[in-house]
Amino acid sequence: MNTFWILMIVALIISAAGFYKFIYFISLGYGFSIAAIGVSLLILYHGKMSAVSSLQSVLFIAYGCRLGGFLLKRELSSASYRDKMKKETKDGSDMKLFVKIAIWVTCALLYVCEVSPVLFRLQNGKGTDGAQVIGFVISLIGLITESMADLQKSAAKKHNPHRFVDNGLYRIVRCPNYLGEVLFWTGVFVSGAGVLKGGLQWAAALFGYIGIVYIMFGGARRLELRQNRTYGEDPEYQKYVKTVPILIPFVPLYSVAKYRWLVG
Repeated sequence: MNTFWILMIVALIISAAGFYKFIYFISLGYGFSIAAIGVSLLILYHGKMSAVSSLQSVLFIAYGCRLGGFLLKRELSSASYRDKMKKETKDGSDMKLFVKIAIWVTCALLYVCEVSPVLFRLQNGKGTDGAQVIGFVISLIGLITESMADLQKSAAKKHNPHRFVDNGLYRIVRCPNYLGEVLFWTGVFVSGAGVLKGGLQWAAALFGYIGIVYIMFGGARRLELRQNRTYGEDPEYQKYVKTVPILIPFVPLYSVAKYRWLVG
């Protein structure tokens, strides 16, 4: 069986958690699917991977376990977060089964396509080159960025739970955790861009990369709308949102609230 479809089965199994709770299709199912795909790559290509390809697979495991673990901890320990998510996200209770199945399959496909540049390098028998090394470094920076952002936000909220966060990485962009995600997957895409063969491999890699970047901008929009409702009357918050870019450093994009086509 083609390795792509083996990974697809792995992602389907893990993300099936969404049938228990709809949001898990794109939260816990996402993080732990990426981790499981990383483990699967190490097993399927054992003895055939370069050192950098092995490190990329380990990075998938670290990324997925960190994200899945963070989301699971927040889900289990924060009643206020659960209440907030009930108001802002669909619970899937009114969805027909075939719609849920379509979402499940689409999510699993997206997750495999996100990692596909690494997979296709292995399938195509390509060794390590400069693009892969550069891509790995970008991904590592992305993982560090989102990890630091989450830690800084948690520390700030413990100190003052009723104030928006504007310290550390949040002085550079308002959504540094999403920036870290974009960097991580940009690195993955860069690492394999030079070894992709044919239209199908390019289509898969582009679908994965464009898809996750779109979701990150959608997540930034959702966060912006929520923060506007919570802090909109605060003059300091108004100054903050007018001077700090929402997602990409040094790019004067301060709001995506009006872009209703963004869904995250």
